[in-house]
Amino acid sequence: MNSLITVRDFIRWGASRFGEAELAFGHGTDNALDESAALVVYALHLGANLPEDYLDAALTESERKEVTRLIELRIATRKPAAYLTHEAWFAGLTFYVDERVLVPRSPIAELITGRFAPWVRPDRAGEILDLCTGSGCIAIACAHEFPDAHVLATDISRDALSVARENIDRHGLGQRVQLLKSNLFEGIDNRRFDLIVSNPPYVPRMEMQQLPDEFRHEPVLGLSAGEDGLDVVVRLLKDASSHLTDEGILVVEVGCSQQALIDRYPAVPFLWLEFEHGGEGVFLLEQAQLREHQRDFDRVATQRVGPPDTGAKHIDHEREGNLNPGVRGTGGSGDL
Repeated sequence: MNSLITVRDFIRWGASRFGEAELAFGHGTDNALDESAALVVYALHLGANLPEDYLDAALTESERKEVTRLIELRIATRKPAAYLTHEAWFAGLTFYVDERVLVPRSPIAELITGRFAPWVRPDRAGEILDLCTGSGCIAIACAHEFPDAHVLATDISRDALSVARENIDRHGLGQRVQLLKSNLFEGIDNRRFDLIVSNPPYVPRMEMQQLPDEFRHEPVLGLSAGEDGLDVVVRLLKDASSHLTDEGILVVEVGCSQQALIDRYPAVPFLWLEFEHGGEGVFLLEQAQLREHQRDFDRVATQRVGPPDTGAKHIDHEREGNLNPGVRGTGGSGDL
């Protein structure tokens, strides 16, 4: 350790240690070097936009110990860096996160910062709904981009809603972002929205069993969605039309379950969105399309009625008692 002197040295060393330990990434960073940089900068209490000159600055003895501690903790626990720093970035904003919610990482962030153009006119986005809000990142980012909108953020988990409340207060949006404990559309009554956004759980059973250790620190109910990953999305599609305005749109991330969704609804014209900064598995449907295919959504939902199937071993009792088939207990990600 005596040969490690500068910020650059420790970032390089951390990346080498992570590679040696064969860590997995995907919670805000996608490689060992960026993950190491995030932890080193956090340990040194430096901002994310670190001037390059700082990379050659020497660390004090106490700083070296703290950086080393965090790097080794990342390896020993396999916890994503965001859970060690309790900070995650989404749509250019920072959020508090812990193991009660997924780490924000949805490509929907790019749609939000682009104000969902060309499908949404900012002056007509008065009411926005974020289903399965988790940390509240989607709802809060929408509130930032649509300053005249009212945003309702729902989740089935009280734990997740507690984290979302902390983030809403942090961003000073308590007057414009409302939280509601709700199982998808239950509890929303007959309200209609100009935009419904959701990053629900969508990981199939087989993939849940193969996830790296890093993902196992996240709440299972924020990820697992039955045998094919569609348990939540099927229910969401069935009821979405009843809660959209005539010109409203639905945007949902289904990630790795994209092909399963296409196979389940071959007649539905899902618009699969493309992203400049990476990401896939996000579809858009307009209200007219939802109405046109309502029979398909009703039929598939009826066929899938059955006992809850989380594909998980660890479920806390409060969430289990409120769980309908496949509904996550937090969000995220991510969004929760």
